Amino acid sequence: MSGLTRWLAAQRAARVSGGLERRLVVRDESLVDLAGNDYLGLAADPAVVEAAIRAAREYGVGAGSSRLVTGNLAIHEQLQAELAEFTKRPAALAFSTGYHANLGAVTALADADTLIVSDAHIHASLVDACRLARGGVRIVPHNDVGAVRDALAQRTETRALVVVESIYSVLGDAAPLAELATLCTAHDATLLVDEAHAIGVAGEGGRGLGYDLDLAEPERLVMTATLSKALGAQGGVVLADPAVVDHLVNTARAFIFDTGLAPPAAGAARAALETLTARPELVARVRAHAAALAEACGAAPPAGAVLSVPIASPEAAVQARDDLAAQGLRVGCFRPPSVPDRVSRLRITARASLADIDVDHACRVLPTIISRGG
Repeated sequence: MSGLTRWLAAQRAARVSGGLERRLVVRDESLVDLAGNDYLGLAADPAVVEAAIRAAREYGVGAGSSRLVTGNLAIHEQLQAELAEFTKRPAALAFSTGYHANLGAVTALADADTLIVSDAHIHASLVDACRLARGGVRIVPHNDVGAVRDALAQRTETRALVVVESIYSVLGDAAPLAELATLCTAHDATLLVDEAHAIGVAGEGGRGLGYDLDLAEPERLVMTATLSKALGAQGGVVLADPAVVDHLVNTARAFIFDTGLAPPAAGAARAALETLTARPELVARVRAHAAALAEACGAAPPAGAVLSVPIASPEAAVQARDDLAAQGLRVGCFRPPSVPDRVSRLRITARASLADIDVDHACRVLPTIISRGG
């Protein structure tokens, strides 16, 4: 037996003993989905699907190369312009995934003379980006404005990048963006905000929490987002000052060396954005469903569509997930290392497309099952 085989076996045994083993399971379409991120139900919307088909017929199913070679298509430029207009940002750059957008933005904007101030609960894509960047990293407690202030005041580096999510993907709470923006202005820092779980769900017309930020120097704000959640497609985007976008085109390895966003995904995202603009009631509906689910679980209304319910142990979280599946509900089960604070959780997500009867059923069942694992 090779050293690699022995190591893999020991790693798996440790996961199993800690209740942390994971496996891929084909999605059961018979369950009411309270786990996915298709917040507005647009992934299967006929107009969105048809737009993806049209884009595939016009451009093919793949971009064919890096966008700096021959993979930059008219549909990419159209999507970027529409995303920038929707979010009130001056420019946009589309990536093949939201993960790539975060990797590209952070690693390109931080060099050896940059301090990265990272909230302890940022998404894994941002964690990896901070690790790969050449700057020093200071991890601060979650949503602790004072800790961010201290980190910026004490820095010796010329530049600073504060990295947060507008709505956190595990906890479902919002970042204090206004206070952080004020700090960044006072300390000559840039604020990078991941809007993955806010676009389509929070802010005016679902435009995200960065939409109403009032910065005297708007170039200090860099936003990232994914097209795979409320917009129901796939891909990512960086929304920023044109100088930032130009810098990313020239230096972001996650953009330069990656095949461009697939045309069907770009077409679907454009149609989803058009639908969201025309139907702002979808935002109100997903928020209402989220509030109803939160009330049933004895929690405050979440900032977006994500409701986080702490569970006593990884094993109890798995059992609660399975018990809910037996009652016809699919929920997320988050266990270490997916949760930064090592607390296992059920992650329950609302969708605008949920039928009222399904929301009512969930509100009846959830408190019964959750009480067993809390």
